[in-house]
Amino acid sequence: MTEPITLPPVGPASARPPAVERDALRDSVLAHLSRAGSVLLTGPAGIGRTTVVSQVVADVSARGHQVLRCSPSPAERDSPFLALIDLLTGVGDDTLATLAAHERAVLETTLLRSAHPWGSPTGPTGGRDALVLRIAVRKVLALLGAAGPLLLVVDDAQWLDRPTAEILKYVAHRADADLWVLVTVRTGFTGDDGGPSSGHADGSQGVPELCPRPLRQIRVPPMTAHEISELLERHDHPCWPRPLVARLHQASGGNPRTALELSSALDERARGENQDVPDSTEPLPVPDSLRRPILDRIDALPAGARHTLVVAGAAVRPTVELVRRAGRHEAAADLDTCTRHGILDVLPGPDHGIISFLDPLTPVVLRAETPYEHLVAAHRALADASDDPVERAHHLARLAAGPDPVVAARLTAAASAARRRGSPGTAARLGRLAAEYTPPGQAHADIARRLTAAEDAIEAADLDFARQLAHEVLGDARRPADRVRAWNVVIDSCGQAMAEIADVFPEAVRDAGGDPELLAQLHYRMSWREWMVGGSAARAHGHAVRAAGLAARTGDRRTELMALTQQAALELFLGLPQAEATLAAALAAPHDVHAMTHHNGPLYLKHRFHLVRDELAEARAELRTLVYRLRQRGSADSLSQCLIGLAQVEIHRGRCRPALTIARQSLRITEESGLSQGPAWYAVSLAETAGGSLSRALTAAETARRHSEDDDDRLFLPRALHAEGRIRLFGGQYEQAAELLTRTAELETAQGQQDPAARRWHADLAEALAACGAPDEAEAVITLARRQAERLGRPGVLATLDRAAAAVSAARGELAQAARGLEHAATRLRATGYPLEEARTHLALGRVRRLLGDEATARAAFADALRIFTKAGARSWVSMTRAERDRAQDSSVCCPERGSWAEHLTPTERSVVARVAQGATNREIAAGLVVSVKTVEAALTRAYRKLGAKSRVEIARMVLTPGS
Repeated sequence: MTEPITLPPVGPASARPPAVERDALRDSVLAHLSRAGSVLLTGPAGIGRTTVVSQVVADVSARGHQVLRCSPSPAERDSPFLALIDLLTGVGDDTLATLAAHERAVLETTLLRSAHPWGSPTGPTGGRDALVLRIAVRKVLALLGAAGPLLLVVDDAQWLDRPTAEILKYVAHRADADLWVLVTVRTGFTGDDGGPSSGHADGSQGVPELCPRPLRQIRVPPMTAHEISELLERHDHPCWPRPLVARLHQASGGNPRTALELSSALDERARGENQDVPDSTEPLPVPDSLRRPILDRIDALPAGARHTLVVAGAAVRPTVELVRRAGRHEAAADLDTCTRHGILDVLPGPDHGIISFLDPLTPVVLRAETPYEHLVAAHRALADASDDPVERAHHLARLAAGPDPVVAARLTAAASAARRRGSPGTAARLGRLAAEYTPPGQAHADIARRLTAAEDAIEAADLDFARQLAHEVLGDARRPADRVRAWNVVIDSCGQAMAEIADVFPEAVRDAGGDPELLAQLHYRMSWREWMVGGSAARAHGHAVRAAGLAARTGDRRTELMALTQQAALELFLGLPQAEATLAAALAAPHDVHAMTHHNGPLYLKHRFHLVRDELAEARAELRTLVYRLRQRGSADSLSQCLIGLAQVEIHRGRCRPALTIARQSLRITEESGLSQGPAWYAVSLAETAGGSLSRALTAAETARRHSEDDDDRLFLPRALHAEGRIRLFGGQYEQAAELLTRTAELETAQGQQDPAARRWHADLAEALAACGAPDEAEAVITLARRQAERLGRPGVLATLDRAAAAVSAARGELAQAARGLEHAATRLRATGYPLEEARTHLALGRVRRLLGDEATARAAFADALRIFTKAGARSWVSMTRAERDRAQDSSVCCPERGSWAEHLTPTERSVVARVAQGATNREIAAGLVVSVKTVEAALTRAYRKLGAKSRVEIARMVLTPGS
């Protein structure tokens, strides 16, 4: 039996969970190091290499391993052996005393612990003593590593002095298996002259030779917008609006140090000049610490190259060909010069090379430092040169002095082009510009353009921007259609937090008057609110039916399809027989592109109908097709939701690694877009439970629950509770699991759930209750769910209920019946195609067979579980199962099937009594038998009664006395 997995108690998470990407990076480094490898972390200055190193060092130190670390600086590069001195500072003289006399003398002299026999403080630079020094260092590291792994850290290896580097290269080529090496190097650093370092702008010259093989090189990724927001909060920066945080993220390129400096400059300007935050058209203030290095590189350029750089910086999507057509005939040569100075890069592309600035602040600084007349000339040249409507409209807007109907029309057309390309964010910005350039006498056009821009912002997940535009319209608009359209944007922008907009619906209905088309749109949204906030699927169904009918009557096909989809989803949840027919109506022509690619549309719902019928391959195919379309063009929200669905399908199919990757992608999208994060954290918790770490899974589940509770989202909260309950069930915290899963059942039942395949918590709840010593309650859960599943034809659900029924039998001491039930459940789960559930069943079977004393059959069941878990990539389950399989039978515990003391006891009672006789506590017995403490207490109480014993001493005397 494995030790129970240590999980924190139920309750609010005590700390904010770390960002998945950073957590995964640290885990990747630790995993490779633990395989006796070395890791080279690369990245630009300020990206967080040292932070990751510190996290790794803290983890390694917590395990009791020794760490040697040095962090050289530019000033130390010419000081021989200074990095070696830092590295071995913590090595005591007692360790050096184990060396041969000459080796110790040379090493102590180099470390400045004794006088310099060479007459120079530079140490041995060649000959025999240099070799002796290398050998001495290697011996010291071997001695330190004799007691366990030794981690050697060189942070900022580009500044390492040459003699130390040569010693570390020698050690790397002869490293012992217990030496772990972690090296970081700054990419893109400059030499002493301020220009790129000679021939090695990535800073990696010779650095890999410091690392023993196998070597894994990892680039530290930029932070996401969400991580930047968390970073600013931890450093007590102002709570900037989300659009401004997004701009800080974009301007910094995700570099945490740069983001902090930009935020500080923004705060300083706001405090000093008492100004509001800059709007979307105003440049961010760039502090001199960031501006000066950029200007130094620009000032080093020839005049022609600087002029070309200005034109490239003014373009929306700069390419070599566009810059050349804008009058820079020597563009290729000029851009090559800029590349050599480390300012930009030219990437392969269809337009003869796409220009990418290495530092995203370069165009900002360039614009601020360029005379106005030169910028105007650049925009005019680019407008004339571009054949792209988006690019051209951008430059025309820059050239316009005020409202202009021609410019407004051009911007509107450009927004449409961006929308067709699948760039709703660009479309939203262009639409807002179009409204700004609309003349005052065209109020209707102005409002229409702002509303369209707001709807584009919803698609781009720029929810704050969408709400801002909607409220602007509500302040100006008088037409009911415009006002309801604006209210719809406000509603749609709230995500899962529909409880926050309770006052919106009465106002929107009042504005709609009796217009059936407008009421259809509102009833569709009221259906969602009734389900999410009101917690009633039945009332939500009524709103959906009414919305679909009104939309059909008025010819609003988009609203009709979305309402029909919602109606079908609710009918599936409620177990109504017409669900299939309603979905078919939603899938029928004529189609609407928006509805067909939306996560609340019929194509997405189609995969859920496949899932309840156990058609996993079909569900996966539907979602993969939809994800492909959404990656090309679609909203961030829909893409995130489809990835969540795909991750769940992959878990069902036993593909844990892909599921974890997909779930993390979904979380990254929600973080960067500012969407409600509860669903994405839920997906991460499921994926971590299946293929990652149960501790990380628990953190993710608690985070999902917290988001759902904060949003008052009763639709999603039961799923988060189910995820957390499962994790605690698997970790052996049966009472806490039963509490969470019971709450899940209460919420789902109150909503009206009648199809157990729609939310598969029933078997988990029954198993938790059985483990808590409540088999009758567990049986009641199984009976109700089985009746529903049989009525609807849900074989996958019935198979998991068979496993739960076996758990009830085991809790009652009916081990033979439990074993038969588990064998039957495993067969059914294999037939329906749920490998992880099948493996869980084999694991349970092995435990029951062991309780029956059939060790050979138990090991075979464990082997079946291990084979499936290994193939699926279920890491924590593999470890758990392997420990179970390899556990030796405790020969000191005898559980006879017959005999005077045992003949009246059930198998569970015999197992408990035998362990009591050996002096085990109730908690130790529970861990050994994989049951709860309550189950042990109940079995012991029954045994006392049957045996007539009054104490554990009497129990021991009965068991250990022959013939008793």
